[in-house]
Amino acid sequence: MEPVREYDIEGMTCASCVTRLERVLKRVPGVSEASVNLATRRATVTLDRDLDDAALVLAVERAGFDAERRRPLQDKASERSPARSSPELQRAVVALALAAPLGTLAMGPWLQGPWNAWVQGLLATGLVFGAGSSLHRAALGALRHREATMDTLVSLGSTAAWGASVATLASGHAGHHGLYFETAGVLVAFVLLGRWLESRARWKTAEALRALGALLPETATVLRHGVERAIPLAKVRVGDTVKVPPFGRVPVDGVVREGQSAVDESMVTGESMPVPRGAGDPVVAGTLNGGSPLTIDATRVGAETTLSRIVALVERAQGTKGSAQRLADRVSGVFVPAVLLASAVTFLAWWASGHAFTQALSAAVTVLVVACPCALGLATPTALLVGTGLAARSGILVRDAPTLERASAVDTVLFDKTGTLTLGRASVAEVLPEDGCNPLELLSFSAAVERPSAHPLARAVAQRAADDGAPERAAEGVLEVPGQGVEGTVDGRSVVVGQRALALADEGVRARLKAFAQGRTVLAVAWDGVYRGALAVTDPVRPSAAGAVSALRARGVDVWMLTGDQEDSALAVARAVGLAPERVRWRVSPEEKARVVESLRAEGRVVAVVGDGVNDAPALALADVGFAMGRGTDVALAAAPMTLLREDPRGVPEALELSRATLRAIRQNLFWALGYNLLCLPLAALGLLERFGGPMLASAMMALSSVSVVLNALRLGRVKLRPSG
Repeated sequence: MEPVREYDIEGMTCASCVTRLERVLKRVPGVSEASVNLATRRATVTLDRDLDDAALVLAVERAGFDAERRRPLQDKASERSPARSSPELQRAVVALALAAPLGTLAMGPWLQGPWNAWVQGLLATGLVFGAGSSLHRAALGALRHREATMDTLVSLGSTAAWGASVATLASGHAGHHGLYFETAGVLVAFVLLGRWLESRARWKTAEALRALGALLPETATVLRHGVERAIPLAKVRVGDTVKVPPFGRVPVDGVVREGQSAVDESMVTGESMPVPRGAGDPVVAGTLNGGSPLTIDATRVGAETTLSRIVALVERAQGTKGSAQRLADRVSGVFVPAVLLASAVTFLAWWASGHAFTQALSAAVTVLVVACPCALGLATPTALLVGTGLAARSGILVRDAPTLERASAVDTVLFDKTGTLTLGRASVAEVLPEDGCNPLELLSFSAAVERPSAHPLARAVAQRAADDGAPERAAEGVLEVPGQGVEGTVDGRSVVVGQRALALADEGVRARLKAFAQGRTVLAVAWDGVYRGALAVTDPVRPSAAGAVSALRARGVDVWMLTGDQEDSALAVARAVGLAPERVRWRVSPEEKARVVESLRAEGRVVAVVGDGVNDAPALALADVGFAMGRGTDVALAAAPMTLLREDPRGVPEALELSRATLRAIRQNLFWALGYNLLCLPLAALGLLERFGGPMLASAMMALSSVSVVLNALRLGRVKLRPSG
């Protein structure tokens, strides 16, 4: 059983639709939770038992909407823009084609005549019940469920204006000021135009995910039974041997079997420089191969690839709701019924005060239209959609909306050292031979006895010897003594690396090596009972670590470092990244890290922890926001609410900046949406909008409010995610 399913929903128009559909889905047996997002037009359903798709789709259709299971990543990449072709565009074009002559006939005194009113009636009928038929169908669907939505408001308003005009025309007393055909028709035209503009702007908010989907090729070249053939990507299986041509996209996750190339992973991980890949190295679907062919063994295909899981994680985050969205949904749930009541009271008050029926009707229709809660429903999800999509394109994965909200308030960041501020892999930083010993010879003998060992220090020595071109020698009788080093016989010489070799050095050499260490691990080397030199092994500080710390401080964030390493190593890294000693804790166990987080939170701080997602798990779990470093690994994707795919600590200040900008956009949108309604409702009820067009002005303002919140969310694209330094 799949515990969580996602469906594309068509037919939603406002936050009231969201509330109604969530209630309908939660009533389906087997559904434990349902979340509906207006901006993405998506429903996320959590099941507590197995359930057919048909049962959920049927429930959605009975509620007056259309639903289908979420499409694969590649299908989403090929979606056509509503700017070019969509039902919204078609309806808007027809509506505007009818509304233009209708408005001209209603407002042009030079076109008055007995035929004028009848032509207006025909045009308005085509507009209201032809182009606008979808509005009435949606309103009737809501009515069957005893619900009221934006479509209810528009349907009632346009039908009332049209019906009153037909009654006046039938009575034979139609005059230039007695008809409201243009009110009904232009109202529908503006609503349909606004929906097309809204869908176009909303489509643009999902560009980041469509760009990720476009990274996958349509076919893959697979070697089966010794024969190469191109097959659809969906038919590639785990274990297949896949050929990746020069400058081609990697179609699946896999391990390189043959070939040597540089792979551009920037679109998936945010890493700007191509990464060398050869036999035994992993490659990720969607990345771009360099100028040499690769042969890979597929390890993950389809929805299991890193790229697909990244997109699924981002989409899941976009479907969640923060506190601001939940508040907006609660407000919208009672808003439409309140507007219907306000419209009825407005009509009765105007009519009772001696105004004409048509004037009272116009004021009531204006109230119905001007208060449509579209903008309120779009305010939060559009900003979240843009923010999380932009983050994903920059290698920052956000699990859910509450995480993004919490990140905006972070004032303290705790970094782990190894693998976070440092590269997490040992390397020989310096070679210090004694007089008369060649540096390459020192590396050659050291690597010979270290090469059989799997210890990180041993691998670092072997790698430095290979990088420097030291002669490769074979060792015999290699013996590794924990805590003391390693020894063996090389070319007939007894070679020792480690503490036993250091014991062969005199006091002056040992004092010099202590000063030489500076927080690094020093490996002494000796052969034939004579000290020959030393190697300084270090875990290099990430080049971007100091810039990340500086960027966080510039934003007023207090930065700490917690590590289980020794004091000298911890302080050496702290100096390199610009941290004061009082902001460093060394020899700290995972449990002690968690206690530090608890104590800082008890002081009222909002704490973020940045670690590798494994040994930092207790601290990550207790932090307000946890950042896991990792290139989309299973552990990294599951360990923390935020994941930095490009393994760059500068992603932390970027994520905090983006969260603050996103929350700022949400607040701006909610202020505009609520402020618009609070301002326009009394103006409409008092008739102050009548002199400027009444319902027609209200429909234009309603459309503008919806489009404005989407455009404001799109401004998040201007956020500079890569801090300087």
